[in-house]
Amino acid sequence: MRDILGFAQVLSQALQCKSQDILNALKLVSVTKDRLQSYRDNGWNELFTNVKTFCDARNIEMPGMNVIYKAGRGRIRKQNDPITMEHHYRIDVFLATVDSQILEMKNRFKEDVIELLILSSALHPKDNFQAFNIEQICQLADKFYSADFTDQEKLHLRTQLELFQIEFSCNSQLQNLSSLQELCQVLAKTRKSMCYTLIDRLIRLILTLPVSTATTERAFSAMKIIKTCLRSRMEEDFLANSMIMYIEKEITRTFDVNSIIDDFDKIKSRRAQFHMSHTVK
Repeated sequence: MRDILGFAQVLSQALQCKSQDILNALKLVSVTKDRLQSYRDNGWNELFTNVKTFCDARNIEMPGMNVIYKAGRGRIRKQNDPITMEHHYRIDVFLATVDSQILEMKNRFKEDVIELLILSSALHPKDNFQAFNIEQICQLADKFYSADFTDQEKLHLRTQLELFQIEFSCNSQLQNLSSLQELCQVLAKTRKSMCYTLIDRLIRLILTLPVSTATTERAFSAMKIIKTCLRSRMEEDFLANSMIMYIEKEITRTFDVNSIIDDFDKIKSRRAQFHMSHTVK
């Protein structure tokens, strides 16, 4: 597990960055998967050697790898196919652990999600729109946002993209931008969004995507911290409210404690008034 988590550490840190290069992040996903696959195919002998060295240095007795593995404890359970200790640790433990990690990565990064991110990067303004690709942008609108554009608008989108390609090459205000957020702000500020309405709509749709998985990663980390074994019976509403307070620490630090107390006091008084009126009725 130490080795496997070590392989995934770089990827995990990259995905938790607030701003990141999508294509580089996707390449890092591919590299991590290849590294795990290589570790699965060739890592057993090195791992076994390291374990043996560790046990020898600390006088820890290791079981014989050619001994028949006995499942369970106490009374020996009946095994249909007797296997050796080496088979158990290599197949049932080592390979099973690596395969589960590879499967988790495949489930997290589906092919359609990767394609969506790649196509979205075709509109990224980084390096003066170096990745700008009209065909990919049109494919993005047609495949993933077909419900947001009519057939006629999809034809007009291509025309706007062709004009926009000429525009950003000679307009200094559209150069040296580093993110889609900046591009969207510049289009609104210069009122170019009124000229390129379909491009502006597509950019806003892309910005709603979880392009950076930082929020999701932080949410899962917060869930593990908040809902521990001692709080296993925590209700969903209380858990959700606690996670919001934990994740949005920067915002919650600006809250005034006295104002929170006043809000609770008002809620309490309203409940008391309602109870009294209900009793009178």
